[in-house]
Amino acid sequence: MDRKKTEQEWELQLTPMQFHVLRKKGTERAFTGEYTDTETIGMYHCAGCDLELFRSETKFHSGCGWPSFYKALESDNIILESDRSHFMVRTEVMCAGCRGHLGHVFDDGPPPTGKRFCINSASIRLEEDK
Repeated sequence: MDRKKTEQEWELQLTPMQFHVLRKKGTERAFTGEYTDTETIGMYHCAGCDLELFRSETKFHSGCGWPSFYKALESDNIILESDRSHFMVRTEVMCAGCRGHLGHVFDDGPPPTGKRFCINSASIRLEEDK
């Protein structure tokens, strides 16, 4: 049986930036994240709970300053919720495993989905294909 971690447990497990993004719904500065420009082939996992989220084959260079994907691995692995913070209306993307904040999704991505999942590098971990 899984139990929810306390904020103190999350703070011990995560780096300060991961904690800021995943638990406090923060963001990293544009063009500073580890995975913004990487083209390594593999699976992107949640940095908090290790749930598989995105395949590298769905990653594209959007020019927005954060890693962008046009499709999540499984729709059950993410949660989408309305976000009305910062005087905007956006759709927040969260991990279904730990409810960590990942980023936002927009309707200006490439085919075949037309989606742009704009994800903070601090919220994900790349496991390279062998």
